[in-house]
Amino acid sequence: MHPFTYTRVSDTREALNAGRGGGRYIAGGTTLVDLMRETVEQPETLVDISGLPLREITVAEHGALRIGALVRMAEAAAHPKVRVLYPVISEALELSASAQLRNMATIGGNIMQRTRCTYFRDVTADCNKREPGSGCAALHGFNRSHAILGTSDHCVSTHPSDVAVAFAALEARVHLLGPDGERQVPFADFLLRPGSTPDREQALRRGELITAVEIPALPRPLKSGYLKVRDRQSYEFALTSAAVALHVRGGVIREARIAAGGVGTVPWKLPEVEQQLIGERPSESLWASAAAKAADGARALQHNRFKVELLKRTVERQLRIVGGTK
Repeated sequence: MHPFTYTRVSDTREALNAGRGGGRYIAGGTTLVDLMRETVEQPETLVDISGLPLREITVAEHGALRIGALVRMAEAAAHPKVRVLYPVISEALELSASAQLRNMATIGGNIMQRTRCTYFRDVTADCNKREPGSGCAALHGFNRSHAILGTSDHCVSTHPSDVAVAFAALEARVHLLGPDGERQVPFADFLLRPGSTPDREQALRRGELITAVEIPALPRPLKSGYLKVRDRQSYEFALTSAAVALHVRGGVIREARIAAGGVGTVPWKLPEVEQQLIGERPSESLWASAAAKAADGARALQHNRFKVELLKRTVERQLRIVGGTK
């Protein structure tokens, strides 16, 4: 680990000043500290924001759910409003990492976490995300766990967050505070596809701080859930996953929110699947025909071709679990 300066701030103004000066924000530190140990990240200054007042979970009068950036994953998963209104969020959090990590890691840190690609974490390997212009070793290396959607010739790594998949499905917004004031960014625009600049991962401006993630009010009743397919049942990242939220009224699907994880360079929204469902009555044949569109546009690699079919099956299974049939 390289030498660094550590400073703890007590208010947002102090945090923004430190961030504008090049400091890296740290709260739970469950990802950043690991990367520092592996010398993948070498920040000169760490700015500890864990003391900031960004720990509330609130529901507005119009029904929007707001989760503070410093709410711990375990706290968010257990919160009664989250569990009742959006089980998909609770389930995604509970299927993430280990209990110890969920007790430390924050919501803001979770969506900011960097890829688990082994080539990214191996400083001797070529990686455009870590060292722009060096190449992507995963393209012709062992790429079983890598992305099939949203890839480019410069990067094929997946985004590792589970709850980010739920946020993508629910069309959340990220609240930011920076030197120029407050702004909101749709979750779909917050995490960036690699393109030719895989080292740029979020739509953050210099010194900006995540303050909250907001889920817009969605029609009730809303049934939702998260399914994660992985090689083992504990402390493992997704091969595929599906976040599904359905509003069914009068026996007809009125709203559908669906996203996939483990297969995209960012959490992957599935609008074609959603459109196939809206206005239809739940049925086994509907789930199958809609899920068949889940892998549209996929670009498989040598070792991850199985993900194309696995993604379709994962989405179909979760549609069946959440939507049921009559």
